[in-house]
Amino acid sequence: MTEDRNFDDIAHKFAKNIYGSDKGEIRQVIVWEDLQQVLHTVDGANKQLNVLDAGGGLAQMSQKLAKLGHHVALCDLSSEMLQLAEQDIANNGLLEQYRFIHSPVQSIEKHLDKHVDVVLFHAVMEWLADPKPALENVLEQVKPGGVASIMFYNHHGLVYKNVVCGNIPHVLDGMPHRKRFKLQPQKGLKPEEVYQWIEDAGFTICGKSGIRCFSDYIGNMEYMGDYEYEDVLALEKQLCRQEPYLSLGRYIHVWAQKKEKQD
Repeated sequence: MTEDRNFDDIAHKFAKNIYGSDKGEIRQVIVWEDLQQVLHTVDGANKQLNVLDAGGGLAQMSQKLAKLGHHVALCDLSSEMLQLAEQDIANNGLLEQYRFIHSPVQSIEKHLDKHVDVVLFHAVMEWLADPKPALENVLEQVKPGGVASIMFYNHHGLVYKNVVCGNIPHVLDGMPHRKRFKLQPQKGLKPEEVYQWIEDAGFTICGKSGIRCFSDYIGNMEYMGDYEYEDVLALEKQLCRQEPYLSLGRYIHVWAQKKEKQD
């Protein structure tokens, strides 16, 4: 990828296909379970938090925080996504909890007057030409003792999905970029590298979850066992924080706390 992806051209399609689906629901359920642990870590039950939703798109997850009384700065590169988010936030009666920032995450510090208690950085890095410095800049906005919630498209999950689909020559070729999937990232991040970036930025990793460790690999074969969506969700919730399943999630969510004093 030579430049960062802006979703102005397909914002409405993105909203429908990504969030209005079982896949989107599984993602939100698992991440929200983790975010409740994040809130406990920063005493979110007893004080109003300042939250940065960096590259937050339609603000699905941060609206859950806003409903609890926390204040959110929503930043996105796409003005179309921000407009859709503002409309949805207004419909949910949460406008007073939000301010909207039209900016790339790489320069978000220009729009903040203080460090935040919690930053959400979900499904952004895989769309960036150079994800590491963007992550570092976002993490710099967190106050000591604050928490970062980071979700990224998993390289290992992308490999496994291609193998399951029979795209073995594509994997052997190193999975070069293909243009046909507008809503699917073409490149995943290696979890071990992302974890190292987070720790190098002065954070201690507190928890990890695989997002869709199983549901994306279930084929449409004729003679499969009987199951319902609720069974798949229960399976995801039961095993998504255990290895080896965690590291095969299509996405990985990791949350980490910033050290009070840097080494």
